[in-house]
Amino acid sequence: MNVHLRIWRQPGPNAPGRLVDYSVEDIDPSQSFLEMLDKLNENLIHEGQEPVAFESDCREGICGNCGLVINGIPHGPKGACTTCEVRMRQFNSGDTITVEPFRAKAFPLIKDLVVNRSAFDRIMGKGGFVAVNTGSAQDANLIPIHKDDAEHAMDAAACIGCGACVAACPNASASLFVGAKVSQFTWLPQGQVERHTRVLKMVKQMDSEGFGDCSNHAECEAACPKEISISNISRMRREYTKAMFAAV
Repeated sequence: MNVHLRIWRQPGPNAPGRLVDYSVEDIDPSQSFLEMLDKLNENLIHEGQEPVAFESDCREGICGNCGLVINGIPHGPKGACTTCEVRMRQFNSGDTITVEPFRAKAFPLIKDLVVNRSAFDRIMGKGGFVAVNTGSAQDANLIPIHKDDAEHAMDAAACIGCGACVAACPNASASLFVGAKVSQFTWLPQGQVERHTRVLKMVKQMDSEGFGDCSNHAECEAACPKEISISNISRMRREYTKAMFAAV
């Protein structure tokens, strides 16, 4: 199969960018979208041109580094998967495919399709850790956790921090990411010690990074490769309200 690409090219964060047209031929439909981009870059290097910069790591749908906006959809048209899991059979031969980076003020562009998502790391650093006096390690099976609570915590912890929620949101809100990270600790007994300070610090850091407010569009849930529920945003808001009253 053959496809026509319109790819965002921008040599640096302060340089002007534009969509550039390319064509890739003889694509195996079973190839992943990233393998198709690899093929494009091989062609560009062979022609003495600058390859397209994009990010990837595991290429197994685990890390989320490969986030791209494909035809206006974060991670592409397949749904419930990362960009590296999108196969070219999702498209038709002759299609024109537009490829752009995740766009958000809090995700400054580095080059071409690569953005800086370290804002998520700074949010996690403000409250994403559990501090306890352990002594000798306790057998995890001795800590009683209700099955439903454990499952809710695991569902929230499935968030891989790819940023698709931010890219999909018209307000560039990080509420789904922060809500998931707050929730995963809230459901567990190990997370109770810092329960109030955690949510206050993480929400404050989220706001300081320049993310927008959540207005319940639910685009974040639709774009999330791990199908994180927006119920986690509601839980974050409840936890934040409780923490504000507790701080008075």
